[in-house]
Amino acid sequence: MRSRSRHDAEFAEFMAARADRLFRSAMMLTLRRADAEDLVQTTLVKVYASWAKVRRAEDPVAYSHGILHKTFLSERRRRSSGEVPVGEQFDQADPDAGDPADRIALFEALGELAPLDRAVVVLRHWEDLSVVQTAEALGLSEAAVKNRSLRALRVLRAGLDDPHLNGAQ
Repeated sequence: MRSRSRHDAEFAEFMAARADRLFRSAMMLTLRRADAEDLVQTTLVKVYASWAKVRRAEDPVAYSHGILHKTFLSERRRRSSGEVPVGEQFDQADPDAGDPADRIALFEALGELAPLDRAVVVLRHWEDLSVVQTAEALGLSEAAVKNRSLRALRVLRAGLDDPHLNGAQ
């Protein structure tokens, strides 16, 4: 029993320090608060279930983020519906996040990307992982990461230059 309580305490401490970052990544991937919360919850369950392996990993933080990204992609593959909610407002604004209009425009532009392309962009440019780390996390070749990243950034730039995404009419 003592071992289990130590196991639980280590997990709780680790996740308390990392949950906010996991949630921000999940928001960038899912684009919806409720979906991000579900994704983080599923990730926490998976990390807890394999905590002994996670804590022995060379980089437990990267390992847990890898679980988050793989869970996101796995859930996207299983979905049969292509529904995308329209007009959703974010519940809370991060005071350090900048202009809310810019954030909404970014989320709309990210929504135009395929889930795997979105995962590449989030890992490379939000999580600041290298091409090699991104390839390993997603099970892609380095060339595929580079190609998907270039294509996705091109779509994002075009979307963010669109006057409708920037709030102009």
